[in-house]
Amino acid sequence: MGTTVGVGYSFHRNPEEAGREAAVNAMKQAGIEVPDFVFVFATVGYSQDILIGALREATSGAPLSGCSGEGIIAQDTVSESNFGVAVMAIKSDELRFNNACATEIGHRSDIAGEHLAAEIKPFLTPDTIACLIFADGLFFNFDTFKATFEKSICRERRLPILGGLSADNWSTQKTFQYHNDHVFSEGISCVIMSGKGEIAYGVNHGCVPVGTKRTITRSDGNIIYEIDGVPALEALKDYFEEGWQSQWNKISINLCLGFKTPEDIRQNYEEYIIRYMITKNDRDGSVTIPCDAPEGADLWMVRRDSELITSGLRELSRNIKEKIGTVKPKFVLHFECAGRGKVILRERVKIDLISSLQKELGGDIPWIGFYGYGEIGPVAGYNCFHNFTSVVTVVY
Repeated sequence: MGTTVGVGYSFHRNPEEAGREAAVNAMKQAGIEVPDFVFVFATVGYSQDILIGALREATSGAPLSGCSGEGIIAQDTVSESNFGVAVMAIKSDELRFNNACATEIGHRSDIAGEHLAAEIKPFLTPDTIACLIFADGLFFNFDTFKATFEKSICRERRLPILGGLSADNWSTQKTFQYHNDHVFSEGISCVIMSGKGEIAYGVNHGCVPVGTKRTITRSDGNIIYEIDGVPALEALKDYFEEGWQSQWNKISINLCLGFKTPEDIRQNYEEYIIRYMITKNDRDGSVTIPCDAPEGADLWMVRRDSELITSGLRELSRNIKEKIGTVKPKFVLHFECAGRGKVILRERVKIDLISSLQKELGGDIPWIGFYGYGEIGPVAGYNCFHNFTSVVTVVY
C-alpha cells in the first residue's frame, strides 16, 4: 500500500459542516474510508469543540493532532479568514503516528517538557523520524521546554523537533490545541512520526536590521525588563509610531527583535535569529518573547524585507530538492509566521509566494500548513525556535 495522503479544506461558517466537509474531501482525495492519522489546522471563528467533534465523527475517530492558526495553507489555497479549516488524512503501512499532549502548562514550559517526554518515550524507536509539536502561542517558552524535553528523552542522536505555535487571528487572547477529542488551551499537542521515511526541511526569515545594537541589561527567563539600563519599552519607543501604546499588535507585527545567530549554526542560517514581542507590560515597561532572553545579550530592531523573503524561499526549495533528489515526497507540512501574511504582504504577493514554493517542490504533493505565532525547525542539527519565518518539512 505504501502511504496514501489526502488534503481537504472548508470555509463554511458552520463548524459542523466545515469539519465534515474538510474531512470528507481529504479522505476522498486519498481514496480512503478510514485514515490512520489526521492533522488539523483551523482558524478561531469556529466553535472549536463542535468543529473537532465533526471531524472526529467523519474520520471514524482516527487519532488527530493540530491547533488553531491565524490562517490555513494547502495546495493552491492560502486563506487568513476567520473561518477556515484544513485536514490531512493519512493511511500508511510505512509510517506510524503516535500522539500525546501536555495541558495546563501556563508559563511552566520546563515542566511541560518533562511531562511530554514521559508521554512519548514508549513511542520512541530506532526508526523514529521526527517529533512534531503544536504549542500555545501565548504561553510557550521553547528554550525551557527544549532543555527539559531533550534531557528527559535521553537519546544519543538528537530527535528533530518541527512545528509551530497556535494563533488566534491577532487577538492574543486564547489559542487552541487539538488532541483526539480534546480541545484545550495553554498546552502542547505532539506527534511522533516513525517508520520507513525521511524528512527534509528548510527555514527562511528575510529580515533586516533597522537600528543600532542594543543590550539586555535586566531580564528573567523570556521577560525583558531593561535594555541599555532603562525599561525595555522606553528603550524601544523611538522605533514605534505615535500612539503605539494602544496599537501594540500593529507595532509588534511590523517590528521585532533580532539576536545574533549563534556561531555553531551561523553558517547554515542568516545573520539574525528573530523574536516576536508577544506582550508588553505597561506597569514595569517589560516585553515578553517566546524564548529566553539572557542578560548581556545584544539585540537589534528588525523588519521584514520582501525581496529577501522571496529569494529566501527560492533557496529553501533548492536546498530541499537537492536533499530529496528524484524521490517523490509523500506530503509536506508547512509552518508560516502570521507576520509574513496579510499584515505585511499584499494578498496577491502572499499567494504568489506560497504558490511558487509549492510549484518548485511539486504542485501535486499533499500539502498542509498554518500561519502561527512562531515556528520550530532544526538548523545544523540543533532544534531551534524561529519567528517571522517559513519552516517547510517534506516527508519522503
